[in-house]
Amino acid sequence: MAVSLDILLGGLKAAGEPTRLRIIGLLSRAELTVSELTQILGQSQPRVSRHLKLLDDAGLIERFREGTWVFCRLATNGEAGDLSARIVELLPEDAGGEDGDLARLETVRRHRADAATAYFRANAERWNEIRRMHVPESNVESVMEGLFTNRPVGTLVDVGTGAGRILELLGPTADEAIGVDLSHEMLGLARANLDRSGLKHCRARHADMHSLPFSESSVDTVTYHQVLHFADEPVGVLAEGERVLRPGGIMVVADFAPHDVESLREEHAHRRLGFPDNEVAGWMQTIGLTAGEPVHLDGDPLTVTVWHGEKPLAKRARAS
Repeated sequence: MAVSLDILLGGLKAAGEPTRLRIIGLLSRAELTVSELTQILGQSQPRVSRHLKLLDDAGLIERFREGTWVFCRLATNGEAGDLSARIVELLPEDAGGEDGDLARLETVRRHRADAATAYFRANAERWNEIRRMHVPESNVESVMEGLFTNRPVGTLVDVGTGAGRILELLGPTADEAIGVDLSHEMLGLARANLDRSGLKHCRARHADMHSLPFSESSVDTVTYHQVLHFADEPVGVLAEGERVLRPGGIMVVADFAPHDVESLREEHAHRRLGFPDNEVAGWMQTIGLTAGEPVHLDGDPLTVTVWHGEKPLAKRARAS
């Protein structure tokens, strides 16, 4: 795609410096914090930050804050995103190898993976306690995948992504996939899993499910996998997902059918003990989606239901 002269000149001026080309090459392989880039490049943080600001000002990269950390990634949208992709195509496959960048990048990735593994080990029993109560996750994932047999995933947002499993599941066929979560620890685990899977077009982002950082009608698929039961107002959470969904897009919700396992509320902070079909269908109708037929996966004592709703191409008025 052609870019305007101003974007082209500004982007080439910003990229035309050895360290900044190294940064572009690194960010083509992974999202990295400023601290991680400092370690890999072997330069001071103020110097690295100045390089990042020039690339950011030119639109070639994006910077976003997550708590006290600032993450960087290549731009993917607009003319500057097209230019950054073209610059990456022109870089040698082993760019950075002679400077030791790629070896140090792998060290950073190993540290991420080690931290994620430690977190998983510390919390695995808590997750396994719930998993033992319902059907295998592979059964749930098979139903979710089946919804995309005859339709593209397109741009995917996975709300409450946790360890990023839905990104790994649907990401290979998605144009772009973004998992959002409030837990920094879970995002670290998701990033480590995405690194391992080699899904460069998938990323994790810190965000609240009540206020998604995406513009209206900008994504094709929104998924909620075992997250809705944590919400105080589930219909509000789904309405926020509908806001960012394009006409013709699909929302998928996988969660529990009604149950009486009170320990999930007391020990695992579940706000709701499952959802009946008519309630979820009513919410989807309220926010303007056409609900499909739910799929029930019976377990003991928990049944998992997969609901889905499509946003009409001609958006109808929401119910009051």
